[in-house]
Amino acid sequence: MRKSLISLAAFLLLITVVGCAKMGKPDGGWFDETPPRVMASSPMDGSTEANSKKITILFDEYIKVENTSEKVVVSPPQMEVPEIKASGKKIIVELVDSLKPNTTYTIDFSDAITDNNEGNPLGNYTYSFSTGTEIDTMEVAGYVVEAENAEPVKGILVGLYDNMADSVFLTQPMLRVSRTDSRGHFVIKGVKEGAYRVFALQDADGNYMFTQKSEKIAFNHDTVVPTCKPDIKQDTIWTDSLHISNISQTGYTHFLPDDIVLRAFTELQTTRYLVKSERQEPDRMAFYFSYGSENLPVIRGLNFDDTKLWLETNARHDTLTYWITDTTLVNQDTLRMEMRYEITDSLEQLVWRTDTLDMLAKMPYERRMKEQQKTYEKWKKQQERRKKRGQPYEEKLPDTPLDIKTIIPTAVVPNTIITMEFPYPPSRIDTSGIRLYEKEDSTWTERNITLQPMDSTIVSNAGKVQRYYQLTYVGIDGKGWSEGHEYSLEIDSAAIEDVYGHVNIKQKKGMKVKTDNDYTTVSIRLQGCEQQQWVVQMVSGQDKPVAEVVTTNGEAHFLYVAPGTYYLRAYYDQNGNGRWDTGNYAMDLQADPMCYYPEKLELKAKWQWTKTWDPRQVDVKQIKPAAITKQKVDGQKKLKQRNAERARKLGIPYIQKQLQQ
Repeated sequence: MRKSLISLAAFLLLITVVGCAKMGKPDGGWFDETPPRVMASSPMDGSTEANSKKITILFDEYIKVENTSEKVVVSPPQMEVPEIKASGKKIIVELVDSLKPNTTYTIDFSDAITDNNEGNPLGNYTYSFSTGTEIDTMEVAGYVVEAENAEPVKGILVGLYDNMADSVFLTQPMLRVSRTDSRGHFVIKGVKEGAYRVFALQDADGNYMFTQKSEKIAFNHDTVVPTCKPDIKQDTIWTDSLHISNISQTGYTHFLPDDIVLRAFTELQTTRYLVKSERQEPDRMAFYFSYGSENLPVIRGLNFDDTKLWLETNARHDTLTYWITDTTLVNQDTLRMEMRYEITDSLEQLVWRTDTLDMLAKMPYERRMKEQQKTYEKWKKQQERRKKRGQPYEEKLPDTPLDIKTIIPTAVVPNTIITMEFPYPPSRIDTSGIRLYEKEDSTWTERNITLQPMDSTIVSNAGKVQRYYQLTYVGIDGKGWSEGHEYSLEIDSAAIEDVYGHVNIKQKKGMKVKTDNDYTTVSIRLQGCEQQQWVVQMVSGQDKPVAEVVTTNGEAHFLYVAPGTYYLRAYYDQNGNGRWDTGNYAMDLQADPMCYYPEKLELKAKWQWTKTWDPRQVDVKQIKPAAITKQKVDGQKKLKQRNAERARKLGIPYIQKQLQQ
């Protein structure tokens, strides 16, 4: 009885406070937590045979509309941008395009509408009308992710076509459109019953069709047939942030399909043109093309001997470096040349073009000489001071040595690869001066090694040379470096000389190979992919590949993996070239699909981690682990529910339903 009287008193106190407080002001009264409500609209929401291009929506309080260009989507797509503005308690939408007959129009406001004072969101609100006698109510939904890394694609258009021809994406605007949110999620509303194809487009020119190769796209040949069914969803009603008041079940119409996954890509840029040319260093000229060509440029020197150039190309042939091997030409500030090279014309055909170029050194010869003189004077003063102090000194400025970068990882394991990089093109490599020693029972024994070229190629009048090499050691057992053994890599002085006469100084680097007990082994079998070539990558918490294995019979094995947290991803290597490739719409070629293993790998030393995984089975709600997804989900606008906290501080019950009444 006493509890009942206390509850009644608290309730009467609550009603009194609600009646006396000023709504929406933090002066001790209750905050306004009621979202704006639609009171009326013209034409009426859901009306048919409407013919007005001006839509007015009336609310019960003053409202505002945020980010209309990003959040509000009108469908069918409008070639002329509609005018959308808030005015007091009204939203006015004025369509510029002519209305199509027998067509359902939807204006999806998403969560752009809030009240003016407290910012309470209306929620995902969509207004619709039809110019015909029926209004279409079907919906299709799904997700758009990057094909290369499964990142959600935010803000990309997703549209439907009822024409199944591939050419329609190139020649006609989409029938109905939506735009993805920060999760990559889209919902296309107001869809008529029928069969459709779904496309995604990062529309650069606003014509709602794929007309520029730089536009990101996604497509497939699946036919989508919208359907619906009655369904039930659970709603949790919270008393406060910690306590559940009730769990209710609400019936709703479930529209299908709602699990479409589109993998977006940007086509490879195949239009070839010269992006830029420069001579940042006096001893080389660099040319950067938008796309490579097997037909290399032809250079004719107009004020210099072009036979003194060595050409270095990367694997794609889109970056070309011409090394100037004659020091007289290096000292020449301007090299005038005629360059004949391939470009793409207006018909997308490769044609030859000839340009006359003046390649100016960024730092003129006179300034370089002054800098060298400063360096010499500084060295000379240092030697004079050492001489006066009776310390060892040099009588001749030493030559600049060839600085060889020998890259040995901190942790060496049996499959470690050692790389060597030369700053300038080598003219001579004496491999007998590069030796490897292995320590066995306190005795150092020389082992056979080989230098294998990597990546770029330098073409000279002396043949082809390299600036990048990898050191290969097979080992006694054919398995590489021996566990627990010590090695010493030694390079004799003057074993390598570059085109400018620089030679290396003596170099010695030691290393010790770790044992299998320091690492773990990861083995994964891709179920159902035994007859396909997949590339499996182990990635870090920053989604950066740290190891890569090409599958054999659907299996991939990672050896000597350091303890830590990792993730796995794999892509189907459709052309078997061992690298990820983008798609091409004209060739009906999808990008290599990248799939992520749903769980993280917590690896410890001396572990054996083995799993079976079907990368083709995709959970549309977690296509990529959230921990390594860079595109974070935007915070959803919610009622702030500050009254619950206010009631808690006052020590009285909180009855939200009564407050809203």
